[in-house]
Amino acid sequence: MFTANEEISADATDLFNYLTGYSAKHDFNELLVAPLTMRDSFESLILREIQHQRRDGRGHLIFKTNALVDPRLIRLLYEASRAGVKIELLVRGICCLRPGIRDVSENTTVTSIVGRFLEHSRIYYFRNGGAEEIYAGSADLMPRNLDRRVETLFPIQDSAGVEHVKGMLAIYLADNVKARRMNPDGTYSRVAHDGQTVNAQSWFLDQGKTAKKSR
Repeated sequence: MFTANEEISADATDLFNYLTGYSAKHDFNELLVAPLTMRDSFESLILREIQHQRRDGRGHLIFKTNALVDPRLIRLLYEASRAGVKIELLVRGICCLRPGIRDVSENTTVTSIVGRFLEHSRIYYFRNGGAEEIYAGSADLMPRNLDRRVETLFPIQDSAGVEHVKGMLAIYLADNVKARRMNPDGTYSRVAHDGQTVNAQSWFLDQGKTAKKSR
């Protein structure tokens, strides 16, 4: 992400100084940084979504990540699902959460997309009562990423960027060619379609080709 946001820029400076040992700063304005602030921030954001769900019934989380393994976050996501929060997880690889379990994760879906290109982006969407927040960056939801590595997630704050990323997530969630949906027992099944197919990776590739031709 390119940005002129001074708070994010200051955070980036502090982060590099932290990495080199020139700073012992442990708080940041905008970035979520592991192993310092990311875990607590993530837990607070999920708990906030539970509160929104209880107030207006429209809690919604979309997480796109390579792996979901962390026990604490999984328990919190189960709590959110039981509260009625709609949870859509795009997890390419290992996922230790089980969706669709009665009274545990009925409001949760888990989709894996494995195609021509290695899916490696991490995007975390929080509806936040309509004041949507999206973070992107390097961190998977694993103990090693949250507790034992330096990782960052940055906020996407301008409205055009938010709408662009939401559109990307919608395409991934609509994939019915390369997507596999996890069952409650941990097995995966193909996503059914009515003849109209969506291959997210092919869609993005076509968009890139169209944009190149229009230059």
